[in-house]
Order: sequence, then C-alpha cells, then structure tokens
Amino acid sequence: MGALDGYKVLDFTTLLPGPYATMTLADLGAEVLKVSSKDKYDLVVNWPPVIEGTQVTGAQAWLGRGKKTIHLNLKKPEAVEAVKKLVMDYDIIVEQFRPGVMEKLGLSYEQLREVNPRIIYCSITGYGQNGPLAMRAGHDINYMARSGIAASAGRKQGGPSLYNFQIADVAGGALKAPAAGYVVPAECCAVETRAAPLVNTSSAPYAPPEAAAAEVSVGTFCPSREE
Repeated sequence: MGALDGYKVLDFTTLLPGPYATMTLADLGAEVLKVSSKDKYDLVVNWPPVIEGTQVTGAQAWLGRGKKTIHLNLKKPEAVEAVKKLVMDYDIIVEQFRPGVMEKLGLSYEQLREVNPRIIYCSITGYGQNGPLAMRAGHDINYMARSGIAASAGRKQGGPSLYNFQIADVAGGALKAPAAGYVVPAECCAVETRAAPLVNTSSAPYAPPEAAAAEVSVGTFCPSREE
C-alpha cells in the first residue's frame, strides 16, 4: 500500500526534474502514464550506458521505474483529443515544457479543467510562467550559477568547476513531487503559486533575487473520489 494508491498521473516531462518527480509519485503508489514522442531525443533517458542484453539505458530504467508509456505526437489534433479523453480519468498532470507550449497544444490548465474540473496541474519551469527570465534556458548549470553555489566549487586560478551530479535538477524534482502529489488528500481551490528556490542560497552571497524557481498550478480537488 502506498500513500498515492488509486491516483493516476499523466506525465509530460523529459530530462531530469520532471521524470524524477513523477518517479517519486510512482514510488508512492500512483499510476503514472508517461506521454512520449518516438521521434524526440531525450538527453537523459537516451544517455548511455545501456543495460547489457537490452535496449534500455540505466537512466531509463531508473527514472522510468513503475511507469507506463504511451507514444503520441502532440502536434496532431487526434493526439490532443486522445489526451483529453485520458484526462477525464486522471487526477494529476505534470508537464515541463517552456511557458506557453501546452497552451499552444490545446493542453493548458484552463483548457483541460473544462474536461476535468478536478484535475491537479503541475507545471515545472526554470523561472516561472512569466517575468524577464521566463523564456530563458533552464538547466542545472544555470541554476547553480545564478544561485551562487557554483562560486563555491573550483579554485581561484581556474574559476568554478562543474559538480558531478545535477544538484538543482534533483532538488527541483524532489520539490515538485509533494507539490503535485501531497495536496491530493486535502481540499484545495484553484491556485497558482511559486515554489521555494530550487537550491539553498543562504551561503551564496552572489545569488540574484531571481534565482531559479518553479511554478505550480493546482486545480480544485476534493478528497472524496466518489463525488
């Protein structure tokens, strides 16, 4: 038995933060269906090494555990209609596109709550849905640099050095899991909020005020599934 047994998650994420978040939801018992494109290369999922005797990478086995996958080309109207039919029976959506992409596809929170008013909609972005940095590239190295943490690595002569692990990506994914999943048992109304910064900047004197954050849209959800 898991805390999220019986709840269904539609996963539109790629790379590391989103897949890590939905992996956590699956570990907690949620049924996770990943919406993927056969033609789109995923730098994390498709990155070697490949498990011997299979066509599955180590990252794919790790991040994809407990999940099912459906392949859809979301640029085709019939694929969008298929998603809307799925949404009627799902509780949570997690997406990780740049701001505005899901709206262009016809799959924004406002568009999908017309199909299922009880849907919980979690949007993971680097710097929120609006503001001067909204459309900037958002990757682990960007967050570590902007937070000032990169300044704590390396030496004076050579400058900052890269960490051997995606600290901000994993921290971001870990924060998004409770944002998407732990609100399920409680009543909530439609809100849009911004999570805390992905990385701890308390010891980083050069951290700018617009350090990386993620935005979450939560639809109205009642605790009783029978209503």
